[in-house]
Amino acid sequence: MNIHLAISQGSKILRNKFISSSQLDSEILMAKTINKDRKYILLNPRFNLNKNELRKFQNLIKQRSLGNPVSYLINKKFFWKSEFFVTNDTLIPRPDTELIVENVLSLTKNKNKINILDIGIGSGCILLSILKERENFYGAGVDISKKCIDICKINAINLKVSSRITLYKSDVDKFNLGKYDLIVSNPPYIKKLKLKYLERDVFEFEPKLALDGGLDGLSEIRKVIKKSSELVKKNGKFVLEIGYDQKNKVINLLKKEGFYINSIQKDLANNDRCIVSTKI
Repeated sequence: MNIHLAISQGSKILRNKFISSSQLDSEILMAKTINKDRKYILLNPRFNLNKNELRKFQNLIKQRSLGNPVSYLINKKFFWKSEFFVTNDTLIPRPDTELIVENVLSLTKNKNKINILDIGIGSGCILLSILKERENFYGAGVDISKKCIDICKINAINLKVSSRITLYKSDVDKFNLGKYDLIVSNPPYIKKLKLKYLERDVFEFEPKLALDGGLDGLSEIRKVIKKSSELVKKNGKFVLEIGYDQKNKVINLLKKEGFYINSIQKDLANNDRCIVSTKI
């Protein structure tokens, strides 16, 4: 069977499962199957697959049809300006989270050297993207998951910033090392009872540890704000991702911990998504 026919069959299977990106997903999984880029796939539709390649492709299509996200099947996701290694132990980086990177780069455009802490570092996409852009910046990342720490290490090496980052396996409550010029975080903020209403790809396959914000969606945010208040330097910045309906409650929490609100940033869907604040 050639590439074109296999992709068509794969796309049909995914379309029948109501996967809107069926054609694109099928092409990406084919590229993964034969270890080529998508451009090659599109330029060589008559390339014939051997039996092992066809079997591998059909298995990937089956996994995708069951809801397994493409990023986990190919173990990578593009974020900001780089490709990140991901597994189902880490949250898949979202375009909305690039708001944090964007704001940090804007806040620090005249800074020569600062130290940044990322609370709940996951794949490392936020902090590593910043370090890649700012060669004189240093960072630390903390995460309760050892698997996330290991994945972040791989990404730091791939992005050639491993000499400028230190990683710690710790619960946010127990982490007390250092003082930082700037802190970033994308903590879990989905209400526990709303998790089951998330898209199937998210609810069934992405780590609950990175999604579950407790009964009110704010349990981890409270911890992160309290810890950031302790670890950020006076006049230091704190950039936090939030849920679309959490702005007012989070602002109150920040003010109680001595933060001045600089700005509220909206995501691509025009929802409140990121708060920039200063420790006073």
